[in-house]
Formats: sequence, structure tokens, C-alpha cells
Amino acid sequence: MPKGLSILASLLLIGIFALPNPVNATGTAAERVDFGANPGQLRLFFYRPDTLRTPAALVVALHGCQQTALEYARLTGWLQQADRWGFLLLLPEQRLINNPQRCFNWFRPAQVTRDQGEAGSIRQMIARLQTEFPIDSQRIYVAGLSAGGAMAAALLAVYPDVFAGGASIAGVPYGCASGMLGALYCQSWGRDLRPAEWAEKVRHTAAEANLHPQRWPILSIWQGQSDWVVDSTNARELAEQWNALHGLQSNAASEETGQGYTHRVYRDATGQPRVESYLIAAMGHGQPIDPGSSAAQCGTAADYVLPVGICASERIIHFWGLAP
Repeated sequence: MPKGLSILASLLLIGIFALPNPVNATGTAAERVDFGANPGQLRLFFYRPDTLRTPAALVVALHGCQQTALEYARLTGWLQQADRWGFLLLLPEQRLINNPQRCFNWFRPAQVTRDQGEAGSIRQMIARLQTEFPIDSQRIYVAGLSAGGAMAAALLAVYPDVFAGGASIAGVPYGCASGMLGALYCQSWGRDLRPAEWAEKVRHTAAEANLHPQRWPILSIWQGQSDWVVDSTNARELAEQWNALHGLQSNAASEETGQGYTHRVYRDATGQPRVESYLIAAMGHGQPIDPGSSAAQCGTAADYVLPVGICASERIIHFWGLAP
């Protein structure tokens, strides 16, 4: 066998694929294929910044429909945040064979059941990276856009013992749908349930795994009020779901009005923020970015990556406490 083919065969056997560095990133992007049974048949990409701290926080970033993992991470500023703050990025990618639009299947119960389907694959990806990198198990977070945002909320519900927090961008509450038609209705019009009803969906799922968390993951919610794909009522219902889990009142928030957005923060009895929401008035369907060179700016405009003067990935990192 020629030497080049021999090296390639060795890489295939151990499941290591190095990839060209994404534009403007200084770390290493790679793929792993050896991460368990992979019940959801997803692909595992990750990004290790040269600035990786020890022990490292881990951020799972889930792309939206019609996107790829590395493209999403680059355009929305996640690579930039990883370089700046020294955390590891896990970038699951959907396969066209699973969904022709490359959406995560958040609305199919078999895909969001603990240790099964796509949720199970993502959990196995985390475990795989934990064998390779010194990851702080108390600082594992998940964020996503659109279908990725809905999947992020599902992962928080299914694995509250794994994730310290999350962010849902143009997402929907956990348990909003259990099939394709329900998903279309949920995202287009929303479902209006009482906060306790929403919270019970999460508690029931946790109880099935014999989990009864004393502290639930924290959550950052982002939504465009001009979104034509996901109705903005979903942000309200998602906030109600997680406020109820934290024992907070959805009408007891501190509020900040910025240039084109409203930011609400819901705090516990000690004053710690547990849930926050950003409603962006003129934004359609996508993740907000603010292209530029200052520390608070990020991103490159593209389909579903919208320059509206605020960088979601930067704000989320601060909310999680990964940046001072």
C-alpha cells in the first residue's frame, strides 16, 4: 500500500480527521467518527482553540436548517468566542439522510429521548471529547439556532444533569410538538399553556430518568419579533417553562430596552440570573450578529445570520459566566 494511503487508513481506523482551519480562526477544527453507537447518525465536529484553558468549558453549538456545523460556528461568532475565552466547541452536524433540510429532529420523540436518537448521539459526543480533553463537567453548555434551538431546549430537559445552561435562538419550548404537523403548528402559531403545564413536561421527562434536580440549567432565549418561521410567542412560552422550573414568576423581570431590542432578566432569591430573554423588534428568522472588530461584536452576515447590532454568542457567553 502506498505510504499516503497507509496513513489515511490509519486515520480512518482511529476516527481522526483534521480539517482546514475555518477562516479567521486560529485553532484546530476536526472530525471524530469513533464516539459510540451514534443512535442518531450525526457527525461530530469540534473546534479546539489555541487558547484552550484547563480545565476547559465545553459549548455544544447546534446549527439551524440548511446549515453545516462549521459554517454556523464561523458565521455566528462561536469560533471567535472560543478563541477569545478558551473553551472547547462541540459542533454536531445533521445528515441529509436524517432530514432533507438538515434540521435536527427535535419534534420526533425517538430523537429526543435520553440516550436514544439524536440526543443520545450528542451525549456520546460529549463523552468522547471528555476522554480527549480536560473538560470541566460543571461547565458544559448547549446553544442552537432554529431547529438547533429547539434541540438545545430538548437537551436541557433530557440531560439536566449534564448541562449547566443553554441558549435557544428562534427555538420553541420542550414538549411543544411530537410530530411533523405538530411542529409546523408550534413554530408557526405557538402553543399557549400555563407555566406549570410547560414545566411538568420537563419534570416528567427528568423523573423517567430518576432525576429530580435541585437546580435546573440556566437559559438564554433569543427571538426576532418579525420572525416569519417561528412565531415570537414561543419565546414567551419558553421563558414561562423555565421560569416555572426555577420557581420564578414570569412577570417579575428586570427589563432593559436597547437599540431595537428588549432584554428581560429573571433572577432567583439570591439575585442570580436564571433565565433571560432578548426580543429583537425588526429581526426575522436567524441568529443576531454585529459585524465589526470591537470585543462585543461578532459574525458575518448570511442567510439566517442577521446583522442587527447585537452579537448573541457574545452575550450568551457572558450570561453563562464563561466571560467576566
